[in-house]
Amino acid sequence: MKKIDPGTPVKPSVQVLERMFALIDVLASREEAIPLKEVSEKTGLHPSTAHRILNDLTLGRFVDRPQSGTYRLGMRLLELGNLVKARLSVREAALSPMRSLHRLIQQPVNLSLRQGDEIIYVERAYSERSGMQVVRAIGGRAPLHLTSTGKLFLALDDPHRVRAYATRTALAGQTRNSITQLPVLEKELEKARQSGIAHDNEELELGVRCMAAGVYDDQGKLVAGLSISAPADRLDEGWLPKLQATANTISLALGHASGVQAAGQRGSSPP
Repeated sequence: MKKIDPGTPVKPSVQVLERMFALIDVLASREEAIPLKEVSEKTGLHPSTAHRILNDLTLGRFVDRPQSGTYRLGMRLLELGNLVKARLSVREAALSPMRSLHRLIQQPVNLSLRQGDEIIYVERAYSERSGMQVVRAIGGRAPLHLTSTGKLFLALDDPHRVRAYATRTALAGQTRNSITQLPVLEKELEKARQSGIAHDNEELELGVRCMAAGVYDDQGKLVAGLSISAPADRLDEGWLPKLQATANTISLALGHASGVQAAGQRGSSPP
C-alpha cells in the first residue's frame, strides 16, 4: 500500500469537487464579487467549466451572483458555518454542567438542537450503572411536536409558522399520547411560552417522559434545549429548578447576559 506523506494535501477523489473547492477558495479571498474571467484565471479552469460549476453552486445558495458574470460566496455557507459554530460551542459549554446534573438526579440528560422540522441530539450525560436508562443516541432525530425541546423551539415561532409546520408534518404521532391536533399543540406551546419549560408526556415513546429548558446564546437566541429523560413513573418535577439552573449555567458560558430567558419572549428560528 502506498504511503501518503502527512504534509501532502489530499485531493478529492472526484474531480468536480476539487474544482468546486478551488472556486470557493478564490471567492473567499475577496470580499467583493469577482468577475468570471478572474475566477477562471486564478483557478486555471476554462471559463465555461467555471461558469457551469458556479451556476450549480448558485442554485444551492452556496454562491451568489449579484450581477451577471460576477460571483461571491452565498448565504448558505454562512448559515452552515453558524450551525457548526453553535453546535461546537454549545457542546463544549454544556458537557461539564450536564454531567453535574446527571450526578444529582441519576437520569440521562440530553442536549439537542433544532434542524428544520426536527431536533437532533448532539450530546448526552448518562451512566450505564444506574439501572434502567432512557438514552437518546447522539445524532438521533425526533419531530419537534413530540419532544420537550422541540416544543421550546416551536413556542418561539409565530402562529403562521406553527400552522405551516403542522401542515408539512401532518402532526404525525408515535404513541397514543402524541399530540396530533393543532389546537392541542397550540395550547401546549402557550404553556411552554409562559413558563420557559416544556414537557413530553410519553408522546415520543410510551413509558418515557421528558422535560426541557432552553439554552440561549449571547444574542438571547434559543440555540439548544437541555432535557431530562426518565421512565414515566420516575420523572420528578422537583428536578425542574436543577434543570433550569444548569441550562442557565450553559447560557452564561455562551455569553447570555442574564442566563435567564424571559417567559413569552419570541425569537427567530428556522422554518
